[in-house]
Amino acid sequence: MIGSIAVLFCFIVILNACSNRPVNKSNEMQLRFVSYNIHHCNPPADEKTGKIDVDAVAAVLKALNADVIALQEVDVNTKRSGNSNEAKLLADKLQMQVVFGKAINYDGGEYGLAILSKYPLSNATVYRLASDADTTAEPRILFTTTVTLPGNQQLLMGNTHLDVKAAGNRELQATKIASIANEQKLPFVFAGDWNDHPGSTTLNILDQTFQRTCTACAVTCPEEGEKGIIDFIAFSRSTNASIIQYKVLPSAVSDHYPVVSDLKIRFSQ
Repeated sequence: MIGSIAVLFCFIVILNACSNRPVNKSNEMQLRFVSYNIHHCNPPADEKTGKIDVDAVAAVLKALNADVIALQEVDVNTKRSGNSNEAKLLADKLQMQVVFGKAINYDGGEYGLAILSKYPLSNATVYRLASDADTTAEPRILFTTTVTLPGNQQLLMGNTHLDVKAAGNRELQATKIASIANEQKLPFVFAGDWNDHPGSTTLNILDQTFQRTCTACAVTCPEEGEKGIIDFIAFSRSTNASIIQYKVLPSAVSDHYPVVSDLKIRFSQ
């Protein structure tokens, strides 16, 4: 555990040393995005006991100093998480804005996705995704919100957690997400746990519409071994953006690692 913390600290030092945010041009801004499957704030070491550690997740996120964060596997008022609103608690601890998108009702509360931001959020929208290939699978969503940046520039942030059971469902869901993305006028950054790896049909579908921020992508879910490259940050190909850096940070707080990408986004006006 001490070794993991030391490695995480070194990565964070490197990340923050390389970042020069924001770029102060009227139509250009450098922003840090994070995607993190937080496993309802239940660390793998405490999975059997069901211990919830919101503070540990908050500490990892705070050190990353992100502008916008996409979280998956978030509990709101469920019994297993002590009837706490994890989305709000994390936002309060990080002093960020937050919106929550419910995927399902679960254990007396709600379970789904959250988007946190240093900047105002509006127009939060839940899109229901198909699961026709295996109707016994957990319902999945695409969750989007508008982020209003300094200078009144806006971007659309999207977050998803694709089906884990059936490749057919993931492919249907990816096709729907691509269709939604192609209708957007704003710059569109899209993150999440895609539950599939580079070279899969799912990613081939998404790669037609989105530019991932990694080419030699790192493992993000270590328990899956080489197939554990499943968490990504991307942006629509119509978005005028360049990739400053991409990192995956080892952490023992969840069964996934957080993904970090710094992007320079150029706005049309």
